[in-house]
Amino acid sequence: MASLRSINQDDLRNHNLSVVLDSLLRAADPLSRADLAKETGLTKATMSVLISLLLDNGILEEGKPSGQAMYGRPSIPLVIRGGRICGMGLQINTDGYGVIVLDINGATVDERWVDADMCNADEHEVFANLDELAREQERNLERLGYTLVGTGLALPGLVTDDMRLLGARNLGWEQLDLTTFDVVDRLHPSIGNEANAAALAQVPGYATQRRGVGQIDPTGSFIYLSTDVGIGGAVVREGRVVRGDHGFGGEIGHVSVDMRGPICRCGRRGCLEVYAGRRSMVSAAGIASSDAAATRQSIGELIDRWRQRDSTVVAVVEKALEAMASVIASIVNVCDVDTVMLGGLWAHFDPALIQRVERMVQPQVLSYPEVRVRVLMADAVERPALVGAAESSLRTFVDNPLRFMERS
Repeated sequence: MASLRSINQDDLRNHNLSVVLDSLLRAADPLSRADLAKETGLTKATMSVLISLLLDNGILEEGKPSGQAMYGRPSIPLVIRGGRICGMGLQINTDGYGVIVLDINGATVDERWVDADMCNADEHEVFANLDELAREQERNLERLGYTLVGTGLALPGLVTDDMRLLGARNLGWEQLDLTTFDVVDRLHPSIGNEANAAALAQVPGYATQRRGVGQIDPTGSFIYLSTDVGIGGAVVREGRVVRGDHGFGGEIGHVSVDMRGPICRCGRRGCLEVYAGRRSMVSAAGIASSDAAATRQSIGELIDRWRQRDSTVVAVVEKALEAMASVIASIVNVCDVDTVMLGGLWAHFDPALIQRVERMVQPQVLSYPEVRVRVLMADAVERPALVGAAESSLRTFVDNPLRFMERS
């Protein structure tokens, strides 16, 4: 009976520690012990034990007193301490592959990215190179004294719960058993679609401390669309990605807007991706290119020519806008979410273009004007899917902190 009671106490303590960490990460301003007790509903005595445990394990540190309280001691803010806990994000994308290590305090410990044309790349070579990048980071983290709490991997395709990549058509990969690759077998990363990972990077305080940034509430809901070679999408509700019953939710790029339109790489006709995907747009504008460097140049040329009112480019962008607005309105009507974030290619256009999308969406929303949709540019996060993959790994610690701490 004593053993059962101990297990229950550990479970409760682990839950309470998770609640405290979650509150600290999502807070817009530093919180004191009293603030946390009020925020979480935990007693001051319980909070004192939890904070002592986090301080003793080097997870938190006390900041400078913020001012004299009316009674008793000055309020002492609690700060997430750097140099102790980190997570690693890995990504394979259409323009290369790489790794990032994030401290839970929000700092980037290190980042490596290899630019490459990934169309029909050899998967064994790519995963082997990614493994070497990860091993390099692990050696560095050991020297720095970090505890690596987990790893996340973002891929441009559908991944099953048993670690199979069903398809990444823009890479030319189909039906890969991911467990056969050393980096997956060794690190056991949480693996997901890159759009889902990129959406997580827009959620302030999801697993790292990021104050003073973000256009949404930490527990807010939004639709995320990113234009890469194709179109990635995710639905976020109350600060968490809605993955669906099989983990494949959010494939917004393959919503059809024209049943008689061009054939998409997925096999359907008239998908949003064939009108608003980066590859489709630069091709339709006559600026198509294959390698990664030229692709970045082509984006710049597309935007420059649009600003110069090149008739061909303007027509391509207008068609893309119509398709985007139609799909956004459909997803809003289905999900009842009133905020949309556009990333990738669209984040490079002028804000006025994003405002146009918003105006085009409004009359197509069934609940308008009761519900007014906001269309926003995604926060300026370089390689958001890579960052989101690292944040998903850090969430392992936030959800189960006692696993990585010395108990007392």
